[in-house]
Amino acid sequence: MATVHFTDYEGSTITLEANEGDSVMETAVRNGLEGIVAECGGSLSCATCHVFLDPADADKVPPMSEMEDEMLYGTTEDREDNSRLSCQLKLGADTEVHVTTPETQV
Repeated sequence: MATVHFTDYEGSTITLEANEGDSVMETAVRNGLEGIVAECGGSLSCATCHVFLDPADADKVPPMSEMEDEMLYGTTEDREDNSRLSCQLKLGADTEVHVTTPETQV
């Protein structure tokens, strides 16, 4: 099982298990986690699943595509160097990542 540690903008953390091949967004939505809106359902067209990926975990997920890079300029919260769209963060079997959700997605 993969593990995702979600920290909200206030500093509260919840840890969720995920299946291999799931995205961080799918894990959040399936578990009713607030902070990930995911209006487009993971089709890379809304930027409402913006997260800040712990830089130490960057090599544990697929690299950012050009399309994701462009979409990140449309997020409600300011983009940072570690900004990612959680729908694009696919998890391996034993992947463990830490993400922080912004204060708002819309």
